[in-house]
Amino acid sequence: MILLPGLLFILSGEPGRCRGEDGGLTFDGDIRHFAVATNTVYIATEKKLYQLSHDLTVVQSLNQRGILKGGNKQSDEVQFYRVSEEAWRNATFRVNMLLPFVENDTLISCGVTDNECGYCEVLDLMNISNILYSESIQVGPLRRSNASVAVLVNVEKNPTRSDTYILTAIQQYQDHSEKGSCTSDSVTVNLQNTNNKQTGGIFSLIDDQATPSVKSSRDVEFVDGFQINSVIYLLSNVPSDDRSNRVRLIWLEGKTSKTRTLRSLRGATLNISEAGGECNRLLASSLIPGGPPVLWGGVFSMDVGQTNTELIVFDISPDLTGEADADPDFCSSVCTDNPSFKKSKSLKPKAVLFRQKYMTSLLAVRQKAWVVFFIGTGDGQLIKLAVDKDYHTACPMILYRANDDRRVFPKIHLDQVDRKHVYVPFRNQMMHVPVSKCRAYTNVQECWSAQDPHCVWCGSKRSCTFEDDCKDLDWLSIPADYQQKMVSYKIIKDPAGQIILNIQTHLTVGQTPLSNFACQFSASSSALCNMNGPPPQFPQCTCILSDSILPAEGLAVSVRIRLGTTQLLEQLTLTNCSDIRGPPSSVLCQQCIKTGCGWSQNECTWANEGVRNDNVCQMIESGMNISRPDISSITPSVVSFFGRNHALLSGHNLGDVTGVRMQEYMDCTPQESPVWNNTGVNLTFHIPSTASKGMVKACALLPDGSCHGSTKITYRSSPSCNNIVPSSTWASGKRKITLMGSHLDFVEGVTHSHAPQEVRLPGNSNCQNLTYDTPAAENIQGTFTSTVFVKVANETLPCSTSITYYPEPEFTSFTPTKTGDDVRITIEKKADKLEMTTAELSVWGVQEGKQYPCIMEAKETNNETDFFTCEIKSTPNAKFQQLMIKYGDETVILYLKSSLLFLLMLLVLLLIPCIIIMVAIIYRSKQKKFTAEMNRRMEDLEFNIRNDIRQGFVDLQTEKADLIENVGAIPFLDYKHFASRIFFPESESLMMSCIKDIAQDAVKIQLDECCQCLSRLIQDPLFLTSMVQALEEQKSFTIKDKCTLASLLTVALHSNLLYLTEMMEVLLKALMHQNSNAQPKLLLRRTESTVEKLLTNWMSICLYGFLRESVGQHLFLMVSAVTQQMAKGPVDFVTEKALYTLSEDWLLWQAPDFSSLKLKVLFAVGSDGEVSEPLEVNTLSCDTVEQVKEKILSTFKAKFGFPYNISLRDVCIEYEKDRSFTPLEEVDASSEIIGEVTMLNTLKHYKVPDGATIKVLSKKTHPPLSPQGSLRDNENFSGKYFHLIDPDIEEHQRKNPERKKLKLKEVHLTKLLSTKVAVHSFVENLFKSIWGMPHSRAPHAVKYFFDFLDTQADNMRITDTDVLHIWKTNSLPLRFWVNILKNPQFVFDMEKTPHLDSCLSVIAQAFMDCFSLSETQLGKHAPTNKLLYARDIPKFKQEVKAYYKQIRDQSPITDSEFKDFLQEESKKHENDFNEAAALRELYKFIQRYFTEIQDKFDQNGAPTELREQLHHVKNLFDGLKSCSWN
Repeated sequence: MILLPGLLFILSGEPGRCRGEDGGLTFDGDIRHFAVATNTVYIATEKKLYQLSHDLTVVQSLNQRGILKGGNKQSDEVQFYRVSEEAWRNATFRVNMLLPFVENDTLISCGVTDNECGYCEVLDLMNISNILYSESIQVGPLRRSNASVAVLVNVEKNPTRSDTYILTAIQQYQDHSEKGSCTSDSVTVNLQNTNNKQTGGIFSLIDDQATPSVKSSRDVEFVDGFQINSVIYLLSNVPSDDRSNRVRLIWLEGKTSKTRTLRSLRGATLNISEAGGECNRLLASSLIPGGPPVLWGGVFSMDVGQTNTELIVFDISPDLTGEADADPDFCSSVCTDNPSFKKSKSLKPKAVLFRQKYMTSLLAVRQKAWVVFFIGTGDGQLIKLAVDKDYHTACPMILYRANDDRRVFPKIHLDQVDRKHVYVPFRNQMMHVPVSKCRAYTNVQECWSAQDPHCVWCGSKRSCTFEDDCKDLDWLSIPADYQQKMVSYKIIKDPAGQIILNIQTHLTVGQTPLSNFACQFSASSSALCNMNGPPPQFPQCTCILSDSILPAEGLAVSVRIRLGTTQLLEQLTLTNCSDIRGPPSSVLCQQCIKTGCGWSQNECTWANEGVRNDNVCQMIESGMNISRPDISSITPSVVSFFGRNHALLSGHNLGDVTGVRMQEYMDCTPQESPVWNNTGVNLTFHIPSTASKGMVKACALLPDGSCHGSTKITYRSSPSCNNIVPSSTWASGKRKITLMGSHLDFVEGVTHSHAPQEVRLPGNSNCQNLTYDTPAAENIQGTFTSTVFVKVANETLPCSTSITYYPEPEFTSFTPTKTGDDVRITIEKKADKLEMTTAELSVWGVQEGKQYPCIMEAKETNNETDFFTCEIKSTPNAKFQQLMIKYGDETVILYLKSSLLFLLMLLVLLLIPCIIIMVAIIYRSKQKKFTAEMNRRMEDLEFNIRNDIRQGFVDLQTEKADLIENVGAIPFLDYKHFASRIFFPESESLMMSCIKDIAQDAVKIQLDECCQCLSRLIQDPLFLTSMVQALEEQKSFTIKDKCTLASLLTVALHSNLLYLTEMMEVLLKALMHQNSNAQPKLLLRRTESTVEKLLTNWMSICLYGFLRESVGQHLFLMVSAVTQQMAKGPVDFVTEKALYTLSEDWLLWQAPDFSSLKLKVLFAVGSDGEVSEPLEVNTLSCDTVEQVKEKILSTFKAKFGFPYNISLRDVCIEYEKDRSFTPLEEVDASSEIIGEVTMLNTLKHYKVPDGATIKVLSKKTHPPLSPQGSLRDNENFSGKYFHLIDPDIEEHQRKNPERKKLKLKEVHLTKLLSTKVAVHSFVENLFKSIWGMPHSRAPHAVKYFFDFLDTQADNMRITDTDVLHIWKTNSLPLRFWVNILKNPQFVFDMEKTPHLDSCLSVIAQAFMDCFSLSETQLGKHAPTNKLLYARDIPKFKQEVKAYYKQIRDQSPITDSEFKDFLQEESKKHENDFNEAAALRELYKFIQRYFTEIQDKFDQNGAPTELREQLHHVKNLFDGLKSCSWN
């Protein structure tokens, strides 16, 4: 025994394992063993030992490779030393036993090294790199075997002291193959020491001079071992000589010493069936917590192949009364063959709980009164099975399903820290799987119907969750025993003739619902219940009907049950039980029991007089005269868990079959599929997908609800393809490809990513191979890769490798050679990457139109040429000049090369040297001229660039902030026009129809009856949420429809903003829970749902006051400043590009030289030629006539505060020259024409000087010489005319080279910065007004909604502050302010040009960057819109953080305060909108999806009154035949 010296090489975070997206941890080697101790998981793989936290985060790992030193390699003296992973090694320590000794803070790790000798280590439990002890000794098995067990047991020495030993039960192979090369005293069952203080020292077998053990003469396969109190239990499979098997249980009493413990051996045999079950084997085992009695569950195989398996429960309480050490299979002292010892006690099962193929592992936990089994399977599933105290099982649920057939290892462990996860081991992967899917259930009915003991419905949170997550005691869950319904009822008639309605709730509840339980009965009649009835007492309440006679059509009753804050609504129809009559049938019986009555002597009676169990209905024959169908087969009967389309069912008497019902084990979750093409002996149907793998029963469904015939459908794993041969194809397609993988016989079609609509049907297919023909690449040139997908039912799955498309193979020539009567053909083809084979070619020789087949023989490749050889038989006189080659779908014709072609090629080769010499002489001469011209142009270019750079620098340094801040009155839109533009940005017709005319503003219009009813209907929360859910689930309901629906609801409910806010919160919570499992950071990022558009509208309504009072002026000044700055420089009239802009895409970098002009403008007054006082207008020499007009009218409006009384289209201008006025027109006879493009006239064209006089006239009183509308009205305006950007016409460049000076865009980028500097103060003021807080308080809506988001994050346990920041940013800046910044026309009466839109987009992007959490690294290649504000963003970000913090720290707004605010907003604008028009538009959606809304009502359990209201609304609207919807 040697203590481990030297260094230990520990690796943490190495590439030996990786965490998958499904929460599992994958290792680079197979898992040999794993163990769980409180908050730590230990996993031993082939190469390493890992220490992990309970959530499978790697804490550290220990390398298991090293070298053997000392003594002979095949002896016990050899010691194992670890080395680093890079160092030379000759041994690996393979762990076969891993035992956490928690009381001793150690981990015992034992196994075998490469010399086949045992080796053990004692490690620090909290730090496995700290090796406390090591020794070369065998403890446990030498082989990696599931047939051996090791467990720590306590042996009571005296009442105050006990010792802990390692109990190992090892399979002893009779061929001695278990024996290693080193000595070992281990036998079948051993007890070994755990520390040096015990007799003999650590790992010793000795006990008071003796070495006690338990032996067996058979190859016993041990399955499990554990200790309860002082009794040790061992479970094993014992083979017999006749190849049968017995499942044996051994009891040992841990008393006094090792010797006495092992000699206390007593045993029993577990008998699975009366016949004895000789072929049964125990596969997995788990103790059921609790007791006494000691209950235990085991997975047993029912056949030799271990395919059919069952979960069986036994009572294994120890029987210690019999004689000790007298077992037929095991002995501890003297082993004899005495026949009297051959009998052992037999134990019979308590219950068979579950039958399922390929069960491999088991874990039992107790949850309240239920036992929950977690079952692993050989095909990669984890099944959860809940069992009540009477051994009645709830429906099994699938917690995890692997896509492939990975086997779950026999042991599953519970996470001891949170007890909400289990550890599920696979070959090289460990999964951390939640024990329940409580959050998937959205309402109380779903939560209860799941029959999951881990889940409770939390009334305060209104969500399904774990009990300890519901902080108060306001919860309810399933009862202690299995029930089919949460609320049941029965109708009783007592001897006095009174009818009694008894309501029974089947629930377990917390203290709050228990003390706050009430029932409310209501019906159409006012007094339903007799007042003398007993008070409600959980779990039941009773109503003695005041009327002892029920109406013939039945009495509709609503029962509201209050349990704490949770309310349950049951809609009942009470019927006189004796009125339910007819021929006895299963359907009549079920109808009777469903209505609360009882069944007795083939007729319906009161509940107290008959049977209430619907099992009695299954025994009644159908009353319908229908031939019973018989099923022969279903093809295919083995499918993937995605199902199968177009399955064929064959049989007899199928004519009346309406559907096929597929039923899983235990009558859970039946699925029904309709049928078609029913011929009476064959029919077609779809096999639906399923959550689980395994076998289901299928039967044929008749119209009376009965199901006949029985066959089986087996669900397996999904197909996967991991290799493609060949891996390439030619562009024309139809190359035969073989896919390789697993379960490929389930594939129904193959598609490629470049042609997803073209589905190729499989040719030959089996489990591992599938062939198909590739689709063509019709519109794609060159080489590309395409992903291959396989279609299974309604799923499309990608293959792990892709296929490459290459151009068509190029056949160049062929050579025929005579060989006797045959002709050998050699075909030449350019070598490529297609790897074409001879089998893919079909060749024919062609002579005089007749085709002779050429039999392919061989292929060779030489010098980038492929040679294919084939032979045409028995053609003595044939001379083939033509060859036809076919591959895939393509046919190629090759012609034999002639001698004339050879002579032509020879002549060309002789001429080439002469041509080269002549070209060289001419080139030399031209080169000299070209060099001189190039030098001259380079000098000009350098001069121009230098001037442009200098001018840009001057402009940047001398830029004046001379933009006018006083812009006069701000043209705000009124509220209704602002709101309607936000609500309906893409539909002007809806925008106009939903706002009232000016004449209607002060009048409150009464709604007609149909609109009133619809208005009342949408005020019902259940209707509104059901309608929104139903519509959003439809694929035909587009995002545009969702936005329209949200806006119509906003208009219709504008008068009740409080209710609108509540509904928005409900829908937002649903959206949050829907996204919480995916990507919570993406919430509210886009408008893809109704509630997201609803939030936009809500923000617009609530923030209009703040926008107008605090932000509006700054926004208008900023927009005006950008517009004025753009006008300071040249603007191309055709493209609208400008020299001064914020957007690089709109930068006029081709701008010519220009100068500023101040014009004296006279306005004609009257018709006698009088003119006004001159008005000074700033223009540019490069302005077009139309641009000059715009600047004149703009200056007039700024100067006088009102617009000129003549519109721009009706204004003409004249230029005073030599005391006469010359008309200025956009295009006239003097305009410059280049090719077919005309240049627009400018002031420079008319040679208008600085200070010139311009007269403004009206076209109506002074018609122009050439009557001319606006040139912009021309359809091809940009094609016929140009302004500052010259057309690219070569002839023009030759005639006017000075006009085509080389311009570099990058030189003019400083203009972007000039513009930014000029408008920066306006932008900064705008930003600060948005995140400013007047009186240190945020707007009511902002504070309220941010608090709402904080609350939801707490409820969803989201602790990442980044998620909250992103939610707030997505809901306010992104959803509202960016919309306003980019669309000022929503707020003001103004027009927005495309150029202005681009500049506002740059500012809006900078605004959003202020709210970003990421730090963007900008380089020289970054976009200019990012670089412009790069230095300002950090400062703005600090202000945004402070803004968010101020809102968070602000005292919460009270409910009453916010309610008053919403009511005030509603009242303020109560007559602005046409509610009736919105309701009519809303009904169009209801009408289109009426059936889907009804189905959603059924799912959500909507009350009858609500359904009737909906039908009433439909009838009212349908009755309006002459109503005009528009």
